[in-house]
Amino acid sequence: MLNRYIVLLAVCFGAAAWAEDEDSAMLLPTAVNAKWKTECSACHIAYPPMLLPERSWRKLMADLDKHFGVNAGLDDANAKEITGFLVSQSADHAQGRRAQGIARSIAPAATPLRITETAFFKREHNEVRAEVWKRPKIKSAANCGACHTGAEQGDFSEDRVRIPK
Repeated sequence: MLNRYIVLLAVCFGAAAWAEDEDSAMLLPTAVNAKWKTECSACHIAYPPMLLPERSWRKLMADLDKHFGVNAGLDDANAKEITGFLVSQSADHAQGRRAQGIARSIAPAATPLRITETAFFKREHNEVRAEVWKRPKIKSAANCGACHTGAEQGDFSEDRVRIPK
């Protein structure tokens, strides 16, 4: 009887660990904000907020008129709502191992404005050669959807990566 109990516990804990690993591929926020999704995905994917810390999202949202060379300015009400959402779901505040790992990978004094500047991103993409980012169907490391076919749904699982030729 004791052996069956031990086996049952091992199966349950193993399944829970597997589920957490599977869930770690999903980076969508626990809540979704329609304005964030609409405004941010008008030009690029709506990057999962947990990929940057609060201070980065605040800086990005404060400088939307100079957003990587483009004026992506919003009215005050929309900017405030989206900023609040990004902050609440940022690496500093999101739950889960992946979010905590991302937050720990960024030095306290650092305020990265690009996800590609983070230690997390660099570690996850260290095997990608520089010339791959320049392929016509990829163009840059910021184009997550080029290789991560589920990026729009927050799925960045390595099992589903398809690198275009």
